[in-house]
Amino acid sequence: MSPLSRGLVNRLRQILSTAPKTTKASSLLPQQSFFVRRFTTESLIDDDGSEIENRESGRIIEAKPGVMGSNSKRTGIIALKCGMSATWDKWGKRIPTTVLWVDDNIVTQVKTFEKEGFFALQIGCGQKKEKHLRKPEVGHFRAQNVPMKRKLREFPVTEDALLPVGMSIGVRHFVPGQYVDVTGITTGKGFQGGMKRHGFKGMPASHGASLSHRSIGSTGQRDAPGKVFKGKKMPGRMGGVQRTVKNVWVYKIDPARNLMWVRGQVPGTEGNFVFIKDAVYKKPDSSILPFPTYFGADDEEMEPSIADLGEQDPFMMAD
Repeated sequence: MSPLSRGLVNRLRQILSTAPKTTKASSLLPQQSFFVRRFTTESLIDDDGSEIENRESGRIIEAKPGVMGSNSKRTGIIALKCGMSATWDKWGKRIPTTVLWVDDNIVTQVKTFEKEGFFALQIGCGQKKEKHLRKPEVGHFRAQNVPMKRKLREFPVTEDALLPVGMSIGVRHFVPGQYVDVTGITTGKGFQGGMKRHGFKGMPASHGASLSHRSIGSTGQRDAPGKVFKGKKMPGRMGGVQRTVKNVWVYKIDPARNLMWVRGQVPGTEGNFVFIKDAVYKKPDSSILPFPTYFGADDEEMEPSIADLGEQDPFMMAD
């Protein structure tokens, strides 16, 4: 039997197994409704053709402000790395910064404990044409009734931090002065030696060293153990891996352009995607964070905001 025929037979068996049996005993019981999943990207369809909205979980998610608890966990966002720059604060101190662009982040899927076994939000960033996406991706976006997105990322959240599908998340999700964790793919360096890849000292420049000035030296012993141990630092491919920079300080945000300035460097090259979430170690003050995200009015001013630097000049502070 071919795989196609075998699949059709299994599908027919599933449909027949869900059909109600007309027996004398079943006629005494109250009538039950059965629904099947059709071969489409539409929602569940009942026997009478009516849609079953959220029948699996029965959860209604509303977009409204809440109170952040001690164990609450907000979602993160996706941004594009625009590059590095430098700015000077009001005291004249130079701050190296990285500019990040939050490009049209929306919630593309909500995962609940009733269906998936955990709470999470899938966030989409950017725009992409349908012809540049695979068919499963197009079906996913159509099933959720959201526009096509260039990048997707799932962020685990708590139950009180869920947001409805289609909810927009801007740069005001974070506030200046808080700390965040930034994850990205580091810049690929190609195949590099031990001195650049691991910071080895190298061999002597003279005193008999010949053609081995940048060598890593010995890699093991002799007959015992007679091998090179796993994990030995040696030359190899450098970069191009996922890394997280923790406790990155948010210096400035610009809601009008959805830009964020953070202090220091973050992984990746210009144009790469980075994933930003609240810091784990230096937890921000929950009283100043918008929870579960920022809800603003349409006529609200979009002025840039800078982190509070205090009222005391750091150059005039006594030792």
